[in-house]
Amino acid sequence: MERGKLPIIKESASGPFYKLQARINGKNVTRYVPREQVPAIQEALAGYKQFQTLTEQYAAEVITQTRTAIAAGSKKKPSLRRSSSPRSRKSSNS
Repeated sequence: MERGKLPIIKESASGPFYKLQARINGKNVTRYVPREQVPAIQEALAGYKQFQTLTEQYAAEVITQTRTAIAAGSKKKPSLRRSSSPRSRKSSNS
């Protein structure tokens, strides 16, 4: 798994030159990639995209469950609030 993108830097008679660009810890990081490693890097980039897709699906499911649980909790009858200060009842026998 690898994050970033793999643009072509330049074309030559022997083939294209690639670089791997990614943002790591808030900084742009560039790494030059040999041609023989390009297929493996492309596969790793696809793995990261799949990871992001699965993570988004999981988050959406958890959000739906959370909203359902909150909505179910709000349908309960509100309980009567009790005062924190004790009240003494006045007797009617006076």
